Amino acid sequence: MSVQMVLLPVFVLVGLAFALLLGMASARTRAVTGRQVALKDIALRQPNWPERVTQIGNCFSNQFELPVLFYILIALALPLRKADLVIVLLSWVFVVTRFAHAGIFVTSNDVRSRSLVWFAGVLVLFAMWLYFALKMLLLS
Repeated sequence: MSVQMVLLPVFVLVGLAFALLLGMASARTRAVTGRQVALKDIALRQPNWPERVTQIGNCFSNQFELPVLFYILIALALPLRKADLVIVLLSWVFVVTRFAHAGIFVTSNDVRSRSLVWFAGVLVLFAMWLYFALKMLLLS
């Protein structure tokens, strides 16, 4: 696999994180300028943001939980030359689950749907790690 094909899903997922960051910054700015929240009420990270702002912020924070295991896997698989077509395809499936998760999170925030999509991503990421571990330990 080419480096570009392996890294493209990573770049797309990083793009999602930046889009959520910009959305969160915009929502927070609107909340402060619209006087929905005073700076003194959030200056020490108090949970006083309006619900919608908190929703977007939590979705952004979530991009630094499960995806970290994805980034680590790619960072290991690429230089070790274990990033093959299976890894790339599973990477795209994982990225799709992250977009679906974020989409649910920032819209309806239906916890049941969000949890199912999150768990699907967990299963895909687990499969990626299992595949990578087996390639490293058994097929080297």
